[in-house]
Amino acid sequence: MATRKLFRQFWRPVSKLCTGELAATPIRRTIQTSAKHAHPFPGKEHIRPPPKRNGQILALTGGGVLTIILGSQLAYPSHEKSAPAPPPSHETTTNPRTLSEPETQPVLKEGIQYYRLDEIRSHDGASARPWVTRGTSVYDITDWIPAHPGGDVILRACGGSLDPYWDIFSIHKRKDVYEILEEYKIGEISPHDLVDGKLPAATVPDPFIADPERDPRLLTLTARPRNAETPSEGLSPFLTPTPLFYVRNHMWVPPVSADEHSLTITLPSGDEKTYTLEDLKSRFRTHTVTATLQCSGNRRADMTRAVPDKGTNGLQWEAGAISCAEWTGVKLRDVLADAGLDLASPGPDAKHAQFEGAEAYGASIPLSKVLDSQGDVLLAFGMNGAPLPADHGFPLRVIVPGNVAARSVKWLKKITVSDEESTTQWQRRDYKCFGPNVAKPDWSQAPSIQEMPVTSAITRIQRPSSGGKVNVEGYAYSGGGREIVRVDVSIDAGKTWAQAELMGDEGKGSKSWWWKRWRFEIPDEGDRGGEVLVKATDESYNTQPEDYRGIWNQRGNLSCAWHGVHVGPGEGVKGGKGGDGGGGV
Repeated sequence: MATRKLFRQFWRPVSKLCTGELAATPIRRTIQTSAKHAHPFPGKEHIRPPPKRNGQILALTGGGVLTIILGSQLAYPSHEKSAPAPPPSHETTTNPRTLSEPETQPVLKEGIQYYRLDEIRSHDGASARPWVTRGTSVYDITDWIPAHPGGDVILRACGGSLDPYWDIFSIHKRKDVYEILEEYKIGEISPHDLVDGKLPAATVPDPFIADPERDPRLLTLTARPRNAETPSEGLSPFLTPTPLFYVRNHMWVPPVSADEHSLTITLPSGDEKTYTLEDLKSRFRTHTVTATLQCSGNRRADMTRAVPDKGTNGLQWEAGAISCAEWTGVKLRDVLADAGLDLASPGPDAKHAQFEGAEAYGASIPLSKVLDSQGDVLLAFGMNGAPLPADHGFPLRVIVPGNVAARSVKWLKKITVSDEESTTQWQRRDYKCFGPNVAKPDWSQAPSIQEMPVTSAITRIQRPSSGGKVNVEGYAYSGGGREIVRVDVSIDAGKTWAQAELMGDEGKGSKSWWWKRWRFEIPDEGDRGGEVLVKATDESYNTQPEDYRGIWNQRGNLSCAWHGVHVGPGEGVKGGKGGDGGGGV
């Protein structure tokens, strides 16, 4: 049937060509449904231009290799090169067809642009217009690459299929990602290159092969890249045990040698200076700072549950995307001074410190934070009295106390003092907040998240096996080095409140960069079941908002409303993890 349609469509022009009424022109691969939609011949205009970008594009908090970004309005120009026509079929000598056996041709759908694999392969990472495929679809991602959060990693997939990469980076296998990718679609793979309607299987090197072993007690959200929460037993101590410190990776853990690793610092003048790890350890004074690191998406799942009609985009962290440790290293301000920066008068072009990691992640902080003698920004090579583990930045990372953990770049290899923020996705788009009414944000209109707001959470509720009072425990934290001065607990839906006991933990550093642990006993007569609520107040009298709807944002960042845990009368927390004699959370 398809062959007859094709024959009828082209018979008249072929007839005219034979009689000299029509000049010879090449036949397109795209079959038009009518002359009204036909493109002129010859020339590149016959290739359908990629669609305009009009919708919102989703950013994922895991950072990954082929992450679809929230983005701008882009229009793609037409391709410069047309694909070669499908080759003629060849009959085999071992199984010749008889005249009564019509040749089977691949079915071409009307209105679809087809591309041969040879042409797709030519649009590889070195091409001026890189393409990728997914399934049998073809996508032009040229204008996306400069903003790709995985840096040059995406070029590995260009000229071929995304599917084997997404089998590795499974975080991309989401309906919303698939929908956004369709906006880049320019056509389909020619059926001549398919086997049973599919591409031949392909394999790619596994970049996660060298990732370290992780403690099985971590609560894993995604395995590749690894994103895992600290379990309740790790949230109880003041210093989180290193194996239980939460893991937030946007990509794989890069294989780095301490002996070969170096840090390059670039100043606004263009001057550069490079330091080995041994240089940093031997030439500068060593400091130890106690600091809590918290992901901007910590407690995002609470916001998602509280605003189910809107939901949130990103990893659905509970209350364990936060941990506290002692970090040992040298102060960045001392190293910048040695590199030639005038700390007293750095100049008008010295406004930001940009950090670049070995796996392509990048972020920045205001230079004023670095130059502050009480800012305590470290180039850290130690954690909890031991060398940094691989998941937490070995052999070198920056620690920015009081700021969102996204600025404490791991596997640090370069620092640039600049007049602008880092240009990466993680600085310019991903870690920002907008009003609860904003569905399509203009990313240039909001500042990047730096200092974290006040928050608190219940991490354990225990009932002694012999009965008696219910013990409630948790953490409270505020960014910017603002000390927690009060934690309030309610057992009657917020009608009345009582103050929790703040535990006497003291850390090291110029300010209170660490969390405060707290505990509270529910009296026997108050044990009627229901929701236990907690809220915290810092030294500037900032306190947590009551409701999530007022702070809802599409990315689910800074989810810091009152935290609540439901407990039935006479029992511990349902579904809790751990707990002595009655359950915990």
